[in-house]
Amino acid sequence: MSPAEPVCLISGASSGIGAALAREFARHGHQVALTARREAELERLADAIAAAGHKRPYVIAADLGDAEGPAQVAEGLAARGLDVAILVNNAGFGLLGEAATGDRARQLAMIDLNARAATDLTLRFIDSVVRHKGGILNVASIAGFLPAPGMAVYHATKAYVVSLTEALHEELKNDGVKVCALCPGPVNTGFFAQAGMAREYFPAYLRQSPNQVARAGYEGFMGGHRVVVPGWPNRIMTLLPRLAPRALVLALMERRWRQTAGG
Repeated sequence: MSPAEPVCLISGASSGIGAALAREFARHGHQVALTARREAELERLADAIAAAGHKRPYVIAADLGDAEGPAQVAEGLAARGLDVAILVNNAGFGLLGEAATGDRARQLAMIDLNARAATDLTLRFIDSVVRHKGGILNVASIAGFLPAPGMAVYHATKAYVVSLTEALHEELKNDGVKVCALCPGPVNTGFFAQAGMAREYFPAYLRQSPNQVARAGYEGFMGGHRVVVPGWPNRIMTLLPRLAPRALVLALMERRWRQTAGG
């Protein structure tokens, strides 16, 4: 039996930051495996990466929001003789609106995808990652540092991802494993539309392109950083809870939401 081929598995890879990360890892010579719900988009991305002269990624369509999604990904990898050396947990979405009046099922689905699925994949493949002395790159957000009225559950899921990542960074560093949280600010992707947000919700000086975020994330991850926040204005935002009273941070975040939402 031939040995399993090590791959970089990227979730939520059909568009946005996930697709940009797939191109970035492929550009640096990694064999990439892509997973998301939309198989046609994954195949198009795989074709584009191959056309650019890189190894064509493997494609495994699965809904990670479903409890069985991670198992389907694992089965798809095993069937192709693939072993996860690097795991990139990128799949996720956000919702705008008060938690009390928002759709409960959608908010719980957001927790399932943003937090549970990322944890499931991490625990499911952690032995493989350690064996290859590879790494885990979790796509979080500057939202993970700031509680936010109007996006309470989303910010809470990203705080979970940041906390999990930082702890794993310490647990696994002696095994030669890199663990990094990529925490971008607002990115020019379909996130805004899916979350029900106007593009003006965040100031333009905070926004970056998916390619900028992917490049910073790859470099920081490979450099062994615990947390990467692309762009100095976003880095300043992550310092607010440390430099200002918690009550003031909450008041500022709520005011921004009320003003932008017209409330």
